[in-house]
Amino acid sequence: MTRASHTTFRKSWCRIASIVSACVCSLTLLTGCSIGAPAQRAGSSANELTVWIMQDDLSQQTIDAINTKFTHTTGAKVNVQIQPWDGIATKLTTALATGNPPDVIDVGNTKIADFAANGGLLDLSSFTQTLANGNHWIPGLADSAQFDGNTYGVPAFGATRAVIVNKAMWQQAGITAMPRTFSELTEDLRTVQRQFGNSSSFCPFYLPGRNWFAGLQFVWGAGGNAAVRDGMHWQASMSSKASEQGLEQWKAFQNEFSSVASRAAETNNPDMAQIFAQGKTSAIMWNSATVSKILSISETLKPEDIATFPMPNVSGGVQPSVMAGSVWAIPAHSNHASLAMKWIESATNDEIQRKWIVNHDGWLPNSEELLHEFLNGKDLSPIQRGFFEAAEHSQAVPAVVGWSTLEGDGSLKNLFATVAEGKSSIAQAAASFDATANAVFSKNEGLA
Repeated sequence: MTRASHTTFRKSWCRIASIVSACVCSLTLLTGCSIGAPAQRAGSSANELTVWIMQDDLSQQTIDAINTKFTHTTGAKVNVQIQPWDGIATKLTTALATGNPPDVIDVGNTKIADFAANGGLLDLSSFTQTLANGNHWIPGLADSAQFDGNTYGVPAFGATRAVIVNKAMWQQAGITAMPRTFSELTEDLRTVQRQFGNSSSFCPFYLPGRNWFAGLQFVWGAGGNAAVRDGMHWQASMSSKASEQGLEQWKAFQNEFSSVASRAAETNNPDMAQIFAQGKTSAIMWNSATVSKILSISETLKPEDIATFPMPNVSGGVQPSVMAGSVWAIPAHSNHASLAMKWIESATNDEIQRKWIVNHDGWLPNSEELLHEFLNGKDLSPIQRGFFEAAEHSQAVPAVVGWSTLEGDGSLKNLFATVAEGKSSIAQAAASFDATANAVFSKNEGLA
């Protein structure tokens, strides 16, 4: 998950409602429970844990609550070090290669494969039941914590994207209920266009062409994917029949309901929240931060004027949403691996998740049980509900080493913008992406 995504997701929710030895031995943990866990290294301090947490991921109050619970349980102290996003990949890579790394690290959920492939993270596969606190992690988060069939992290929290609608504007067009199907959505958007389309600056659904998160949802909804595992190796798969169908659906929707100028646009330039607040569109698909920003910009819109819901899928149901979030991981050379697991148990405890991760900091919980508890309860605002419903259908990006390169170098954004602009055929755009992605995958596998 990117720096901007982490920062804006948390700030938004607060405003509207983070190889030891291959031989694993059994030892008695500080609570008196005995489970198999990595042994502490000789000579290391047994009463202090070092935890790296990314800037703006958790509030200080939440960090304090986790540490208080951990210290009460174990008697150990915690040295929390807040890490800035700039240069964190290099800093983590360097730290993981040393003999004295931090004991727990906060890793963006698309980065686990990169660090696990290099042997930098402890394999937690034998301890997942204990670390899950008896729950089942949300699949979009659980999948991102795995690499090569093993578990290298524990989901900390999640966040999704959903459709955000100017309900007041839709009501002016005569629409009184939010759509539940793709055909209902497109019908409603055409109705809105007829009502407000006299303005040349208006489009019913502003959708930047470089919004690869939204574009990938169309690909997933059609049964495709950006990459698939082929035996021992990963292969890019945008050229598959299903993926190309998803790209066609993306192009058709984007071209009909968004502006011509948006086909090459970034997600942040122009500002989607500004466009929405100015009444130049009636719908966007982005994160909860945007809702908060819209309300701060607009002099007329109130929370009750905004609705959210998961993006309907063309063939029925709901499009899988790209799950963002963070994962707690333990460096392979941690001097306190057993104690690190106890800290993670505290950070993912149901009580901490409910009171602090969700209600205080505004993230999604890490488990299906808690997600459904909130959805079935009365504590969620109507705006929150759309994002929680999207999380039920979330999916992780492919857990392939090098995926973060495709995010960072613009390959994903360029693919969906090229398709939206019609600069080349869908087959050509897909083939070009696949060639680039396969080169990245091969390089990271040491094959190139």
